[in-house]
Amino acid sequence: MALVKANLKAAIKQAFLDQTTKTDNPQAAIDDVAGKIADAIDAFVKSATVTVAAGIPVATAGSATNQTGATTSTGSATIN
Repeated sequence: MALVKANLKAAIKQAFLDQTTKTDNPQAAIDDVAGKIADAIDAFVKSATVTVAAGIPVATAGSATNQTGATTSTGSATIN
């Protein structure tokens, strides 16, 4: 899934809005909003789909009908 910046913005905005009525314990409100923002960022990053281009070299072993293998170099991808 593509990252949706608007969803992250909405979650952060809601985290702040949730604190507008909390006046009795400012430190608890700060801790709460920080936790909600951290959760929003965590969910945002985990919603990304990373696609790695084809063509990573592999080494294989076994007979022609029973191949096993592993990549021999690292792959990389870009999150746009």
